[in-house]
Amino acid sequence: MTDAIICEGLTRRYGDLVAVNGLDLVVREGEVFGFLGPNGAGKTTTVRLLNGLLNPSAGRARVLGLDVAQAPLEVRRNTGVLTETPSLYETLSARDNLRFYGELFDVPEGALPQRVDDLLGEFGLTERADDRVGTYSKGMLQRLALARTLLHEPRILFLDEPTAGLDPSASRMVNDLIQRLAAQGGHTIFLCTHNLAEAQRLCDRIGVIDRGTLRAVGSPQELARQIWQTVEVEIDLRGEAPPAVLRALEDLAAVQQHTEEGGGLRLELASEEDLPDVVAALVAAGARIYGVIPREHSLEDIYFEIQEQTVLGEGA
Repeated sequence: MTDAIICEGLTRRYGDLVAVNGLDLVVREGEVFGFLGPNGAGKTTTVRLLNGLLNPSAGRARVLGLDVAQAPLEVRRNTGVLTETPSLYETLSARDNLRFYGELFDVPEGALPQRVDDLLGEFGLTERADDRVGTYSKGMLQRLALARTLLHEPRILFLDEPTAGLDPSASRMVNDLIQRLAAQGGHTIFLCTHNLAEAQRLCDRIGVIDRGTLRAVGSPQELARQIWQTVEVEIDLRGEAPPAVLRALEDLAAVQQHTEEGGGLRLELASEEDLPDVVAALVAAGARIYGVIPREHSLEDIYFEIQEQTVLGEGA
């Protein structure tokens, strides 16, 4: 897998305020990358830097192999940006909005009408295509804005809080569209959000940014291992553990901690690779095992643990 985005020491200052602070980041081609952080963390500034809409104060970024500072127009020909605010012309119809933006994006004139019709159909807007956009709901506006983002068939999509302000039904619809785009292939998606459930559902990997500094990056599983450095599993015994099993646990170096709970055992292991040997030792000691369930840390667990470690680190 090649790299779609490479940031090296990317920095943006506004006077004494450092909005993005020495960002080192690689986003792989074809992945959905979640960029998480609270409001004001630096997410939107990063998107602007990566599209050549802001110049960096230091460092550099490459998008699809192009130096953003040296070739911003070429970069923007290959990217689509969806912001929290749709920025559509309310007095025009959806069809006319897409035609107008298609001309701005240099979509070939002969191909534009069909491209517009295809996108209206894909995003469920055909029946309202000729109605003024000012009569649309927030969810419809965001679907139309996402369709506009795809007009020129960009290779990278930057989606900045795409479901902010939407009701749950509209949010789910937009998320389903994003998921479908990811499944189709051909797009790298850079998703800025502070919606953790949204990120967990959609993203292959995530980066956590706070006060302009990247605090962590990886898949949820990788981040969980980095944070807790152990693997937790539940062993279903359908009852209390026999004394011989408890004695066996004491002799297993791979088991860092164990507790009895709910008709079974909760184990903390040094590594996932130790699990088969641990299970075999328990069976040899007389355990009847009905299930082995790894504990999955939610993205919410991971995010707030990173935030807590950041605060503790800065207070040290």
